[in-house]
Amino acid sequence: MSTLVTHSGFGNRFSLAMRDIKLAHSVFALPFAVLAAFLVAPYHGDAPEHGINWGAFGGMLVLVVACMVFARTWAMVVNRVADADLDADNPRTKGRAFASGVLARRDGWLLLGLSGLGFVVCAGGFGVFFGNWLPAILSVPMLGWIGFYSFTKRFTWLCHVFLGSALAASPIAAAIAVGPGDLRFEPGVFALAGMVLFWVAGFDVIYALQDMEHDREVGLSSVPARFGWRGAIWISRVFHVLAVAGLACALLLTERFGWVFGVAVVATGALLVYEHWVLSKRGKAGIPMAFFTLNGVVAVVIGVLGVVDVLGG
Repeated sequence: MSTLVTHSGFGNRFSLAMRDIKLAHSVFALPFAVLAAFLVAPYHGDAPEHGINWGAFGGMLVLVVACMVFARTWAMVVNRVADADLDADNPRTKGRAFASGVLARRDGWLLLGLSGLGFVVCAGGFGVFFGNWLPAILSVPMLGWIGFYSFTKRFTWLCHVFLGSALAASPIAAAIAVGPGDLRFEPGVFALAGMVLFWVAGFDVIYALQDMEHDREVGLSSVPARFGWRGAIWISRVFHVLAVAGLACALLLTERFGWVFGVAVVATGALLVYEHWVLSKRGKAGIPMAFFTLNGVVAVVIGVLGVVDVLGG
């Protein structure tokens, strides 16, 4: 297998890597970045009643999406390369591309270079085209922060919170890129970030239940490994209560959010309750639905209804 990959083209290795890091999981953070961008979007004459200046905002939105894709790719490749040996010892993850040797470490370093460069270049686009150099200045520190999560399970069971903070940076970063001067007038962006932090931490605790016994055996840190199945479930529930509270704060703090976003708050609460019900009824077999399917719906509901409310207001 290794010989086949060594002589295969870059396109094949790139495709394999994209499947391995599950690019579709970008849905967890992307809607929040887009929503935050809409909250600080430039208006004609700087007045919301005159409508969004799509001539400028359209280009900004393209850069926001590109930055999100490159940043998420960078973070996930860091995770796969850094954890290759750990993944190889875990029955659940030993088939991953880098863990199994199907992709070489040098492929990972190449992808890291390309995705990191792509992120920095797109962040610099805000300076070149819109005169905002803050994204370019912050781009390298941001890459460092979102890549740091992959190492936290080696020393703290709060690794889930670190992952939450990495994704929570997405709405704040998007707002800084699109409207840095308006961010101080939109405290709802920070409430959204808080929601993302606790929401992601909560469902990552659920995801980590799959590896509870293995993590204990090899000395890795996680909430399940530290507190057991029952304790982890309750900590995840607390995180998700805090997430819904953060979303409610975003509704209260943002003038342009109304009843449509209120529906998103209620729907998110209901989906998270259902997520924990599925987990309580199906146990480990319910994790795929609880982790990806329901949380993907949560992200889309919040992003779509939030944007609809902003545009309608």
